Amino acid sequence: MTAVEVRRRVRVADREHASADVVVLDLAAVDGAPLPDWEAGAHIDLEVVPGTERQYSLVATTPDGHWRIAVLREHDGRGGSVAVHERLVVGAEVTVGGPRNHFGFDPGRPAVFVAGGIGITPIAAMIAAADRAGTPWQLHYAGRQRDRMAFADALVAAHPERVALAVGDEGTRLDVAALLAPVRDAVVYCCGPRGLMDAVEAAAGHWPAGSVRVERFEPAEDVDAPGEPFEAELAVTGVTVTVPADRTLLEVAEEAGAFVLSSCREGTCGTCETPVLEGAVDHRDTVLSPEEQADDRTMMVCVSRARRGCPRLVLEL
Repeated sequence: MTAVEVRRRVRVADREHASADVVVLDLAAVDGAPLPDWEAGAHIDLEVVPGTERQYSLVATTPDGHWRIAVLREHDGRGGSVAVHERLVVGAEVTVGGPRNHFGFDPGRPAVFVAGGIGITPIAAMIAAADRAGTPWQLHYAGRQRDRMAFADALVAAHPERVALAVGDEGTRLDVAALLAPVRDAVVYCCGPRGLMDAVEAAAGHWPAGSVRVERFEPAEDVDAPGEPFEAELAVTGVTVTVPADRTLLEVAEEAGAFVLSSCREGTCGTCETPVLEGAVDHRDTVLSPEEQADDRTMMVCVSRARRGCPRLVLEL
């Protein structure tokens, strides 16, 4: 876990539309300093309005050294995207955190990319990284309408033999069960609606552990499920606290004087990831992989708790 959270002011240097409801923003540092390098799969935390942050995958670094993101305008989501579309015009300034990466790309193994809708954003960065590394890859990209599928035409034009589109209103569909039935020496990377990611994980259940990686920016369905009180020893702070059933470990730790980096407070960004020294965790985040959650080496203290029957956690906090 990093000890310092880097936050910076950026301005919108350029803006264009990638599809009917996806806006592409190029972000430059307000102070003119170079923005840091990042690896494919990384995202930033963008303060869409004061006090509200959302996570957006980095698509590319432009020739000018600007970070590029793409944001879908969602009217039925958790809020934020409408503010991006309406407020972040060229010249507007905004605070960002990161970048950080919980969706790492492995260039040493062939890749099967599965994207749904705006889930193409981290995948586009991975495709560019795969091309640079000479990694074999294929893309299966699903959407309801072609004119709402960002970057689709450019990807097909550049890689016609590697890109397969499934467009709902054109009568084509993505059959993930058939796609993932044969086990291959490859890694499946998936980003998109929850239903698509769930289907991919289920369809590849017979693949070796670690062969499927997904990127989720939505809270887990059980994030607000009832919990039990438990004790948490904060080894760095030097105190032991009791976490009630109706409060989060993050809230209680902050009140006890612990220094905790946090952003989304709903288990989606990974900022508050904390090493676990002892105890079993009820993981409620959408950041860690199933294998990482099973290891119980770290937890997202904004949403995760002690597992039922485990009365005490010891944390490096």
